This record gives sequence, C-alpha cells and structure tokens, in this order.
Amino acid sequence: MCEDREVFLRAQGRIFTAFREDEESQWKGPFYFIQGADPQFGLMKSWEIGECDYGGDEWEKEIRLTEEAVQAINKLSPKPKFFVLCGDLVHSMPGIEFKEDQERDLKNVLQKTNQDIPLVFVSGNHDIGNAPTPETIKSYCNNWGDDYFAFWVGGVVFLVLNSQFFFDSSACAELKENHDRWLAAQLAVAEKRKCKHAIIFQHIPLFLQNPDEDNNYFNVEKNLRQELLEMFHKAGVKAVFSGHYHRNAGGLYKNLDMVVTSAIGCQLGDDQHGVRVVVVTEEKIIHRYYSLEELNTKGIEQDLMDLMNPK
Repeated sequence: MCEDREVFLRAQGRIFTAFREDEESQWKGPFYFIQGADPQFGLMKSWEIGECDYGGDEWEKEIRLTEEAVQAINKLSPKPKFFVLCGDLVHSMPGIEFKEDQERDLKNVLQKTNQDIPLVFVSGNHDIGNAPTPETIKSYCNNWGDDYFAFWVGGVVFLVLNSQFFFDSSACAELKENHDRWLAAQLAVAEKRKCKHAIIFQHIPLFLQNPDEDNNYFNVEKNLRQELLEMFHKAGVKAVFSGHYHRNAGGLYKNLDMVVTSAIGCQLGDDQHGVRVVVVTEEKIIHRYYSLEELNTKGIEQDLMDLMNPK
C-alpha cells in the first residue's frame, strides 16, 4: 500500500477517499472538474538544449506556469469538484539526479490549491519510466498515491489507469496483470450498475486523431488500442482524458470521446499553456481548453453556468 507522507489526500487501496462512494453513487446534478497535464518540471530547459531524455537543471518557467494554473483554479466559482493532473508531473525519469528536487518544487506549488479542491494524480512515463519496474512504481506511489484507482462523484465513476502498462510492461508483468484484472472488474461494475457516466484518466492517448491511425510515440499500439476501445465502449465509457502529446487533439470512437489535452508546461505545438474545463451534465460531457491567460483574465463563470444549466 502506498504511504501518505504529504498533505495531499492520496489514493490508497485503489480508492480515492476524497469522495465516499456511498455518498456519491447517485446523480445529484451537473458539476465540473479541471483536467491538466504535463506540468513536467524540467522539460522546457531540456527541449531548449536538445537533450530531451535529460532531467533539465532549471524549471523556474514551469513553477511559474503551474502557479498561474493553481491561482486561476482557486478563483473559480463555483469550485470544481477536483483537479486532475494526467501525468508527467516532472520531467526527470527515475534515477535522474533532478527528480527529487523537481517533485519537491511541484508539491510546494500544488499545496497552494484550495483545500476544497481535491487533487487527482495520474502516472506518466516520466513519473515511473518508459519501462516501469516494481521499484519505480513503488516510488511513485510513495510520492503521489496509487498508480491506478477508482472513485465516484455524483453518480459518475472515474477510473485512473497506469497507461505505461499499455506501452512496456516487460519489467513488471505481474503488476500489469493485476492492473488488467482490476480494470476488467471495474468496467464490469460500471456496466452492471448503469452509472450516469464512466470516465477514464490516463497519460498516453489511445489515439490522437483517428482510432485507425498508425502507431507512434504518442499513442497506444494499434492492436491493443482497438481492444481497449471496444472494451471501454462496451462498458459504457463516455470519455478518456489524457495528456502526453503537449498539444490538443482527440477524436471519436463510436460514442467514446478520446480527449488529448495540451500541457501546463512545455508546448510542442501551437497551443497555449492551459487546462481543460470539463462539465458533466445528465446527458453529456462537455469540455473546453482554456489558456492560463484566459482563466486568469477572463471570467468563465458565465460559460460554466450556461453549460451546467442548458436552456
């Protein structure tokens, strides 16, 4: 079981106790949450010098950007139900000298999040390694909480997955088997209980634009992708939210929305640093990406009210 050493309320025992299932299993009306991805302290310096596997010895820019995100989220009214970070919390891979300092600085920023907005952490490849091991996963759990877990909010079930198991589980085959059994059981529960919606968070997108697109670094291998997409669709999953790409992207598989959210930190395309606002209504899951500048300078409360209370 993962140890809880910091002020964050962490997922333990495959559940996130910020929300009690007995209180949250029934629909209570529209709500919203914030999805961010890839604060990735250290990448901007690494990208500048062309050493992208290196930890980066500077991350002041990422500190400032993540502070902007936290400040903007704290000002939102009504408050979001939670703020989820979909992986690559810091850039240094396990074993790189800067990792501990990057994680410490990220925690210092995130601890300024309003205590009424729970933080949900998703593991990325830079958090546990491209080919994770039992040791790297244990270290992540000790720092951030379980690498996969479930929770309910207002009749909606949320599943947080460890998508590195979909990329390379050669060094942790038993852990992947445990993850896959757990996932199958959770999807069966979602299907049987006919929850209002089922939503998945993971780091690596299943696909970027098209379910049939070719394999690349930023998506899940095609055969496994098709298997997962069909499994998720059958269980009634409405949306999968991810990061990893450092650009906004996504598409549809049948009625499943694959959402790829750009980074709080380093941008690899033309998007601005930002986060995604996700509104959950009885019928739909509606989302829009906002730049940090928009969140900090433009009130979005009217947008929220219009989406949560459609005429």
